[in-house]
Amino acid sequence: MLIAQISDCHIRRPGDVAFGRVDTATCLERCVACVNGLSPRPDIAVITGDLVDSAESVEYRNLRRLLDRLAMPYYLIPGNHDGREGMREVFRDHLYLFEHSDWIQYEIPGFPLRVLMLDTLVPGEESGMMDAPRLAWLEARLASAPQQPTMIFMHHPPFDTGVADMDRIKCQGTDGLARLLACHPQVLKISCGHVHRAVQAMWAGKPVWVAPSSAHQIALDLNAERVPAQYVLEPSGFLLHLWRADLGVVTHYCVADRYPGPYPFE
Repeated sequence: MLIAQISDCHIRRPGDVAFGRVDTATCLERCVACVNGLSPRPDIAVITGDLVDSAESVEYRNLRRLLDRLAMPYYLIPGNHDGREGMREVFRDHLYLFEHSDWIQYEIPGFPLRVLMLDTLVPGEESGMMDAPRLAWLEARLASAPQQPTMIFMHHPPFDTGVADMDRIKCQGTDGLARLLACHPQVLKISCGHVHRAVQAMWAGKPVWVAPSSAHQIALDLNAERVPAQYVLEPSGFLLHLWRADLGVVTHYCVADRYPGPYPFE
């Protein structure tokens, strides 16, 4: 099974650019073209939050115009820049968005790797949360299939990355999540967004990835002082997760652009 993970698209109104210089729509177009050009092609794509910039319906319509070009089914979860109502209005045929009235959490059915999508959005806040009701949902899902290999996607990372200003707004309430994961060895990996950089760590005994942004990246600054984060125009990218029964989950970081090659070694 192949899963393409696109994150932090920050799509704006048609024609708008972020910060006066980042054309997030063109960046996503390039990312979608790269995903569609993969061989073998991913079975699904997951879009892990900060889909748009201001949670406006016009932004979601612009996002949909771009994501509908994907050549495989795609699935959405919200980030701190999103609004559940706007997502549901524009993507009303994505029925998984309506499984719960309070948040958007669901399972993607039909694959040997179980994929669980978590909602960490707290309206009006930059940081995320895994509170008791959302954890209870996850606990029930994990308990229902303790032998099935499982991967979890969420927007906010549950761990510190060393980028102080982003760690300030990570997911909160993660002690309960860590305790839950300790009871479920079938969870092979967690993958997140939010930080706008490709990051990998071990947390709560599980490998955790953070996807790069399909648009701009956060500058790599590992100084301990908490200073406002800055962005850089490093190449945008996405993650490709390969699951096989003999491998588990193997994650590849992919740059969303075209380069010369491949060439034979000769």
